[in-house]
Amino acid sequence: MKRIVIITTGGTIAMVKGDQGVIPYEKGNLLISEIPLLKKVGIKIDLIEFSNIPSPHMKPSDMWSLSQKIDEILKDDNVIGVVVTHGTDTLEETSYLLDLTLKSEKPVVCTAAMRNIGELGTDGPRNVYSSVLTVLSPQASEMGVMVCLNDEIHAAREVTKTYTSNVATFDSPGYGPLGIVDEDNVIFFRKSLTREKILVDKIEERVALIKTFTGDDGKLLKYAKEIGYKGIVLEGFGRGNVPPSVANVVEDIVEEGIPVVITSRCFKGRIYPVYAYHGGGADLRKKGAIMSEHPIGQKAKIKLMVVMGKTRKLDEIRRYFEPNISRRPILYEG
Repeated sequence: MKRIVIITTGGTIAMVKGDQGVIPYEKGNLLISEIPLLKKVGIKIDLIEFSNIPSPHMKPSDMWSLSQKIDEILKDDNVIGVVVTHGTDTLEETSYLLDLTLKSEKPVVCTAAMRNIGELGTDGPRNVYSSVLTVLSPQASEMGVMVCLNDEIHAAREVTKTYTSNVATFDSPGYGPLGIVDEDNVIFFRKSLTREKILVDKIEERVALIKTFTGDDGKLLKYAKEIGYKGIVLEGFGRGNVPPSVANVVEDIVEEGIPVVITSRCFKGRIYPVYAYHGGGADLRKKGAIMSEHPIGQKAKIKLMVVMGKTRKLDEIRRYFEPNISRRPILYEG
């Protein structure tokens, strides 16, 4: 019998309000199984509890284990696709790791809730229902891993959490949604042309994400290397620029064979080696840093963890992050 598998991992969608605040329900998958709308879809739904934790507790090793679990489930010819319920705080990281590493092309949709099941206007039940409908769409298998909340469907590579409390928190800055769920209809507007698969047998968890700031002396970056991080994502300014002291440390770290990937605190646009001044993107690239075309730091961190599961060679890592960057960029001194 054809069926959809819902994998629960925890998060607000599986929480209730207790005396001291909102806490995980003892059996989070029971809350999912009690959603009346799921009876409307006319297909068998299996529930599997992977974990029952708040998403800030989710570790890269958990994300990797989840990827392997989903691939195993999708080997079953009777399984049409998978819905993953998750906390919103780190959903964008987990979904992107799944997008990069899953072998199967069957539809996988991640969803969550901003309001717990006992809260007025809880959004979890509708989000799960919309995600199931998305899995059932004939077009869903062409879209990669998706994130579906508030009746919007986003690409895992592009989506990010933008609001601390609003139910319309997820957005894809610079891209927009892949589609929407309107009543019981799934409507796709586009598909992501930039998605990629990086099939690995392991990931490198020891990757740091460091945010550059005005007056940064580079000591935090240097310390990350000293305490054993094997890769570093550095969130710079604008097109991918940093203070001079940071640029010096970047050069030293790269000389030791540790990849430093440059992103931006801007969440729209491309990283590009435009500026040749000390600490500018072109200067950093000359020093051996790698430009991440995607500006969002947490996405670059996930990608570097996955890529380093395949190779430690800096030139090979660069090819994964710089597919569209010219070898001879236009340089500006100002």
